[in-house]
Amino acid sequence: MIPVQGFSGANVAVLGLGRSGLATARALRAGDATPICWDDNSAAREAAEGEGFTCRDLHKQGAFDDVASLIVSPGIPHLYPTPNPVVRAALDAGVPVDNDIGLFFRSIATPQWDNFETLPRVVAVTGSNGKSTTVALLHHILESAGKEVQMAGNIGRGVLDIDPPGEGGVVVLELSSYQTELARSLTPDVAVFTNLSPDHLDRHGGLGGYFAAKRRLFAEGGPDRAVIGVDEEEGVFLAGQMSMGAADDRVIRVSAGRKLAGVGWNVFARKGFLSEYRKGRQAGSIDLRDMTGLPGAHNHQNACAAYAAARTLGLAPRMIEGALETYPGLPHRSQIIADQDGVCYVNDSKATNVDSAAKALSAFKKVRWICGGLEKDGGLEALKGATKPVMKAYVIGREAANFALQLDVETEVCGSMAVAVERAMADAQKGETVLLAPAAASFDQYDSFEKRGEDFIAEVMARLD
Repeated sequence: MIPVQGFSGANVAVLGLGRSGLATARALRAGDATPICWDDNSAAREAAEGEGFTCRDLHKQGAFDDVASLIVSPGIPHLYPTPNPVVRAALDAGVPVDNDIGLFFRSIATPQWDNFETLPRVVAVTGSNGKSTTVALLHHILESAGKEVQMAGNIGRGVLDIDPPGEGGVVVLELSSYQTELARSLTPDVAVFTNLSPDHLDRHGGLGGYFAAKRRLFAEGGPDRAVIGVDEEEGVFLAGQMSMGAADDRVIRVSAGRKLAGVGWNVFARKGFLSEYRKGRQAGSIDLRDMTGLPGAHNHQNACAAYAAARTLGLAPRMIEGALETYPGLPHRSQIIADQDGVCYVNDSKATNVDSAAKALSAFKKVRWICGGLEKDGGLEALKGATKPVMKAYVIGREAANFALQLDVETEVCGSMAVAVERAMADAQKGETVLLAPAAASFDQYDSFEKRGEDFIAEVMARLD
């Protein structure tokens, strides 16, 4: 646990008592603060009270009279589409609003660090797609190199629930736009921006607000190194904003779509090969084509980002290559679950938006595509042109018929996962891939993308010999 610093003897309100909220309350208590907890869910309040925490209805008049700060869980809106009433009450009362990420950055350094020869470092990764894979891949690389490393945030443990890092330790964080937008302190040693595509637009008031939330990771004093994907205009702009000149090697530009030239520090993947250039000269090269845990160009972008971050931490190219070869992949992200009679079965339930689904489709040549669910803002227009590998789409979800009408491929409205898997498996021929890449959220039929992926796996495995 990371005890929270700066609130000794103070009351600190905690809104939302899920995983991160309870971890925050514990860390506040460990730092001699008094957590004042609230969740509209009575079961969550009972769980907090069972750990000895005080619950107070923060909706009531005067609830913030003796409160030093309000700490908000990521799922609670603080601005768009409308602020949560408790957040608004705190702001009206002049009470600062923060989250566990802000508390983490203000609390991670301790007087013990004065005795370290090699200080711990924090790598923070944000972006629309590939965050989890990039974080897990970097964690795997560092672990393979024998480094003390922990991953946290949207993956692994809550940021305040990890162990205080020891000498030379590394903490790798996955941070969403919800987290970067609100955190009052954001000071990673290395910041990584994977890419940007429209997502969570209602929560950020549009694409510009969404990018601004991501960009904050690079604005709070600036990281020592910035790894930035430049396959979108926003990444090109961000890299330019961070750089002091063409040869500024504090910025590492990353691409999975083109060769990057110039005298700066560049890492890119083309035709399955990762290349690193510094000062116009090649410094490393890795063949990614046969790495089963990293299929497709989108995973090659993740590999470039993780490689670049590992290089900033002093790892040699050959050491990184060995770790890439043994990376097993993450569940629900281009996860190969079976290969039988020449048909490959892949679970990419995490492909919850059109951009990530398009990237998943591009990784395979002949696809029986299971898609559908709760459609996100922006519709499916961006999928057109990305469906060339699709032999047929098998559409699930409560609005499956409407979803199917928007696709430019042959479709079959299936409704349920069971029917979709049955029909796709019946149609699949040798050399084809049955791929779950929904291009939609899961919440119309499932509690999470994980539950949706688990259902797909169960339906496939039940029908295989």
